[in-house]
Amino acid sequence: MVETLYGEVADDVFNKASSIKLLVCDVDGVFSDGRIYLGNDGEELKAFHTKDGFGIKALIASGVEVAIITGRNSRIVHDRMSALNIKHIIQGKEDKLPTMKDIMSSLSLTAEQVAYIGDDMADMPCIELASLGVAVNDAHPYVIKHANYCTFTKGGFGAVRELCDLIMLSQNTLQDAKGASV
Repeated sequence: MVETLYGEVADDVFNKASSIKLLVCDVDGVFSDGRIYLGNDGEELKAFHTKDGFGIKALIASGVEVAIITGRNSRIVHDRMSALNIKHIIQGKEDKLPTMKDIMSSLSLTAEQVAYIGDDMADMPCIELASLGVAVNDAHPYVIKHANYCTFTKGGFGAVRELCDLIMLSQNTLQDAKGASV
């Protein structure tokens, strides 16, 4: 077991994290707490945690690519992820696996170099393909059971930051983490 800032992590998970070159993330339930607020005029609101934003910016600065694949379409998601300098923002994909494979191919990466973080059944094919398949703490129990790692932190409350920190810690870049406005 390896002691991290969040708790103990199995050696094999830590070793897998050291090889990650691409982090692929779901959005609802991962970057957000999974709730969607709808206003009277049809506007949609989501809350994103600045801890996750800092983690993503630091991970990108450390040399790891980040991609977002979500089943919903939302301008809010596009604007937030663009502000975090994420290059691969793919929305409206309920079947996420072909898109993840396309991104991996475009970056010439193998599954051993990919981490995926999700929270529900639609994420399972990507979690199973990725070398480091991650479930957020409050994910569906089936997802938690089949993931390589379950975060200590809930989705929308810093789970993405926790995974970014784990990857950077395993790659000896966490101490260099620098952020900008998030």
